[in-house]
Formats: sequence, C-alpha cells, structure tokens
Amino acid sequence: MALTKRERLEKTIAGQETDRVPVALWRHWPGDDQRAVDLAEATVDFQRRWDFDFVKVSPASSFCVTDYGVQDRWEGHIEGTRTYFKRAVQRSLDWTELRVLDPTKGALGRQLETLRLLHEAFGDEVPFIQTVFSPLAQAKYIAGSDRLIEHMRTAPDRLKTGLSTITESTLRFIDAMRRSGVAGIFYAIQHASYAVMSEAEYLEFGRPYDLQILEALPPEWWFNMAHLHGRAPMLNAVKDYPLQALNWHDRESDPDLANGKVLFPGAVSGGIGRMEPMHTGTPVEVRAQARNAIEQTNARRFILSTGCVIMTTTPQSNIRAAREVVETGS
Repeated sequence: MALTKRERLEKTIAGQETDRVPVALWRHWPGDDQRAVDLAEATVDFQRRWDFDFVKVSPASSFCVTDYGVQDRWEGHIEGTRTYFKRAVQRSLDWTELRVLDPTKGALGRQLETLRLLHEAFGDEVPFIQTVFSPLAQAKYIAGSDRLIEHMRTAPDRLKTGLSTITESTLRFIDAMRRSGVAGIFYAIQHASYAVMSEAEYLEFGRPYDLQILEALPPEWWFNMAHLHGRAPMLNAVKDYPLQALNWHDRESDPDLANGKVLFPGAVSGGIGRMEPMHTGTPVEVRAQARNAIEQTNARRFILSTGCVIMTTTPQSNIRAAREVVETGS
C-alpha cells in the first residue's frame, strides 16, 4: 500500500525505508506572484499537474521587504526573479530607522491570504511549506549586496540593529502563519557561502538571527527545510540547525549529497542540476542524474529535487522525467 505524502516524508527524514524516494520541484511565478489568488492558483495547478510530495510556496523575494519601502519589478528573467530599483537603506544610519512590520498588512498580509487559499485547496493531502528568507538575505534585498557587505564591515552595530528589527518582523509573520495549515517553512539562506563572506562573519551576522527564528518555529511544524544559496556553501555553519531537510546547489558546488549526509543528520534534497540538465538537457540526462543521486544516498534520507528553483521555461519533458524516475527507477 502506497504511503501518504506526509508518511513518505516523515520516514525519509527519519532514515527509514519508504515505498519510493520523495520528489519535488519548485519555481517562481512572475507576475502572478503579485496577487494572492493568482499565486495560489498557479501553485495549485502546478501541483495538480505533477503530484509532487510537497509544495514549496514561492512568492517574489520582495514579499518580505516591500513594506520597508523597497521597490522592484520583473524584467523577463527566465528564473522568474525580480530586479530591485529602489532600496530602503542607503546610509548605515538607515538600519536604525527600520520599523517592525505588521504581518497582517501589505505584502505579508497578501502572502497569508495565499496560504489560506492553498490550505483550502490542499487540505491535509499535500504538505506545503512557506518560503521565509533569513534576516541577512532580507537585509540584502533592503540595501543591495555591495552596500550590505560594506555596512557589515564599517558599521556593524547599526547593521545588527536592522537585523534585529528584520528578525522581529519575521517572527511576527511566523506567528501569524500558525493557523495557515503549513507543514513548515523553506528557510532561504543566501550568505552562508565562502564565495560571499568568511565563516566568522556568517557566525556573527547570520547564525544568531537564524537561530532566533528556527528555535521559535511551532512544534507542530514537522517539515522545515533550509536552502543554502550560491557556490561554496557553509554546511558546517548550519549543520546543527533544528531542521528536517537541507537543500543546496549540490550539482554546482561541493559537497555532494553523500558528503552532505555525513554533515547533516536530516534529509538532504537535490541531485539534479537546475540548468544542466533540467533546463538545457534531455529527459535521458535528467533521469541519469536522478539515478546517480539515488545511488549516492542509498535512497535514504534523500528527497529528489534541483538545488534551487527551476527556470520558468524548463521543458515539460524534463520535469516529467524527474517525476517519473522515482516511480519507475529508469
């Protein structure tokens, strides 16, 4: 008898044998991500088409910072990401002037409505997890990458004041999600990367705020996944985070899945390159990478996915190959 999606994921997280490897892919919804109804409908349609084991809810990255005064627009990028043209922080002093957001209003309130609609559509049948950006990632959207790093090194106390404000806003958003029906969060970390900063810098400006958020998650949220964005991820800096799953660009940067499992005690997620082969390759190549990932992990504590979002123009045949390989093994 086939397991439910929740049963399959819970057994996977625990390292137990399952009926098959869980699988999920996720993407952005440019344009539709500006309206709750449209984002919910796009997300539901995608899930009903592919029947993944969970849904990662993907609002625009700006949903968490728009109400600080940030402005952005989609300019046609195939990843579905948006271009920021107005930042809320220019001077280092601006970090001290940020105010805690009301999660029931503005873009955050719109996202709560999206979650309500998704719960209405999925009930308990399909686990769904809401994207939550780390405070340091939100700070990047608020100030821009270069300015963030500059302020981190020239005005650390002012930046920390801003990070505390962002953390409090995020905690209030999480509290507002308690009755939304989510199974947990997809915690997006963008600076735990040796290509961006040193580990000592992340331990000072990233980890303390991450832990404030992760340790406050409701105990009934049984499926929380972190994503380490970018090259040269710092798995050592997050390996003890209280999470059930970890996702990173394993086909683009070390460590591979097998070594990631040694570091992290929960489930690892990945195995397929989001560009090559998922976007530009063939179904044969997608299936080959998927089979290799299943072999690397011995089909235990493993969720088949890409290392980040798939492109909005990813071929249907490649998505189908990733979805079907866990059923057929070929």
